[in-house]
Amino acid sequence: QVQLVESGGGLVQPGGSLRLSCAASGIMFRINAMGWYRQGPGKQRELVADITRGGNTSYAVSVKGRFTLSRDNAKNTVYLQMNTLKPEDTAVYYCNAEVITTSFVRRDYWGQGTQVTVSS
Repeated sequence: QVQLVESGGGLVQPGGSLRLSCAASGIMFRINAMGWYRQGPGKQRELVADITRGGNTSYAVSVKGRFTLSRDNAKNTVYLQMNTLKPEDTAVYYCNAEVITTSFVRRDYWGQGTQVTVSS
């Protein structure tokens, strides 16, 4: 079983910064892509950013230039640095990992979610 543990959410003023972390643990063959999704009040879950095992990143248009996603493969951890936060960034942020199991089956795993609130 694979677990994703998220940390770093909280309350921040507009223009502020937060850093989210997501660490994967458990028995697995490999982690391919990892990423962050978010779900705001009354909205559908959307992709914020993702990163391949080789470090290639992609971002939602709404966060490009403000958010930076990085990855430490040795620690099975991804970091989402969020700068110049806006009220519309308020959401529950979920970590996702595309895992190849020891049986060589591809599975998606999700974290429990961490609340980010941007408000004055």
